[in-house]
Amino acid sequence: MCRMSALAATAVALSLAPVAGWAKDRPKPAPEAAAAPAPGAPGAKAATQRVKATPEQRTMVQRADALTRAAFWAREADIDPADDAAAMGLAQALRALGNYDDAATAVGRLLLAKPQNVDALLELARIHVARGQGFYAIEPARKAATLAPRDWRIPSLLGVAYEQASRDDEALAAHRQALALAPENPVVMSNLAMFYAGHGDAGQAEALLRKAAARPDSTIQVRQNLALVLGLQGRLAEAEKIARQDLPPELVTNNMTYLRAASGADAPAANTRSWSSMTQP
Repeated sequence: MCRMSALAATAVALSLAPVAGWAKDRPKPAPEAAAAPAPGAPGAKAATQRVKATPEQRTMVQRADALTRAAFWAREADIDPADDAAAMGLAQALRALGNYDDAATAVGRLLLAKPQNVDALLELARIHVARGQGFYAIEPARKAATLAPRDWRIPSLLGVAYEQASRDDEALAAHRQALALAPENPVVMSNLAMFYAGHGDAGQAEALLRKAAARPDSTIQVRQNLALVLGLQGRLAEAEKIARQDLPPELVTNNMTYLRAASGADAPAANTRSWSSMTQP
């Protein structure tokens, strides 16, 4: 593998992993749905049936940290085990916490009841990719593709799964299919760009990432991927300027320290990349 390939694949996993967990304004935990009256008080008997959160509370909790969301959705799933949104919310929060086994269990329960739920199939695939086991993401993602063949999220996710399984031809085909379905989507462009970066084509990677970063619906991760690709080419001043747009100073310092070392000497070879290197499809 060429130096750019090894550097990009390794640096993605090591230098930018904290981005996904960063938030400038840490939200307050969502309020509980409803407090039960004291035993013996009027209405206490009815309160034994716990009340689910309101739609407003469910919307609010999406802005909370992963631990708060996990506790919230676990309570909702406990109240109503048939609540699809609660099962999905719990699985997503557990994945964000790195608790992949419990996340898979949560979404697995939903798939037992509704095996053709596309979002649940995609979430199961994301969990496998998040723990670096893309091979196991391929089957649920392919099943989702048969159910929703025009959904760009599926080939974009499949592209990363194939990469982790070292099936590069299929990965590139999947990324290109996603781009055909959503040609202006910054997530799709960024994922294809990181494939190119990981395979030594810094020029194509940079061009795609610049186009993606210029979009009004771009994300922090897209911009940080651009900073990564620039840094790996030795263009450290430009990389640092972009990195400082979204990240706190201490994280920028850590990333730039890594990039200075990585751009000057070969990093250990790797042929997979972390879920943290892509904006979630």
